[in-house]
Amino acid sequence: MTPFESIQLLQERMNASIIGQERIVERLIIGLLANGNLLLEGLPGLAKTRAVRAMADAIDSTFSRIQFTPDLLPSDVTGTESMYEENGEYKFRFEEGPIFGNIILADEINRAPAKVQAAMLEAMEERQVTVAGKTHKMPKLFIVMATQNPVEQEGTYPLPEAQKDRFLMHVNITYPDKASEAEIIALVRSEKSGKQYTDSDDIPQDAIFAAREEIANVSSGKIVIDYIVDLIFATRYPEKYDEQLTSYIDVGVSPRASLALDQCSRAYAWMQGRDHTTPEDVRAVVHDVLRHRITPSYEAQSDRVSNDEIIDRILELVALPA
Repeated sequence: MTPFESIQLLQERMNASIIGQERIVERLIIGLLANGNLLLEGLPGLAKTRAVRAMADAIDSTFSRIQFTPDLLPSDVTGTESMYEENGEYKFRFEEGPIFGNIILADEINRAPAKVQAAMLEAMEERQVTVAGKTHKMPKLFIVMATQNPVEQEGTYPLPEAQKDRFLMHVNITYPDKASEAEIIALVRSEKSGKQYTDSDDIPQDAIFAAREEIANVSSGKIVIDYIVDLIFATRYPEKYDEQLTSYIDVGVSPRASLALDQCSRAYAWMQGRDHTTPEDVRAVVHDVLRHRITPSYEAQSDRVSNDEIIDRILELVALPA
């Protein structure tokens, strides 16, 4: 089975488990292929946890779920040094925490205090954690998918702008349509405990690494790169485009946004079966890449203008390459 076929199989299995959320499944797989961490936001009960678990179930991987609470300690996530006796001598050994897995679900990450968020940030960005002065590496396949509830904000610690910028994409999960809702009821009724396929059918991690190598060879021409740069600079210098856009943006996006747009557009193009990107590939992922990186102004917030609407306006103002 080729890497492309393996990823198609992964997508099929996830879509069979998550009814009516094909776009969300596609975004999760883009994050996996682009080797980036994702921030998932949606109301309770919209299958955020189920989607991540469906991915982990289909891959030969270790899944860890961390439920964040205000009383959580960094050691509860990273692990700790414990003392043990061997041949009459007392020694220390590192006991790995739940962060040492392949696919990590960080549930309600905005409920974690600053020290825990900082520990998560090191693992996400550096792919390692430091405990008692010693560095411990993450597995080669490592992705954090963090969720947050946009409704219940009491007792939470909102993620700082700099930390949100470390997420490759911010994916919004919305309600399914009527037809999908009926299918969900039928699916849950018919489900049996355990997987519907054997462990030998799990997609190997090597298939994901092979897919990443192929994506690294997907080309982006000068037209596409220039379009990415134009979109990024429109967030930084909105006064060059539109007076209203200027009033709605307080701080533009960082160079991480440019890199993320390039990575995600190449992964998206590869999933469409192409070896090159187009401006339409950039437009397909731009909302998920920029929505958490733009800092809206007070005027935008008072007018209830969302970041998605700001991005829509940028797409209207920045000329699409011919």
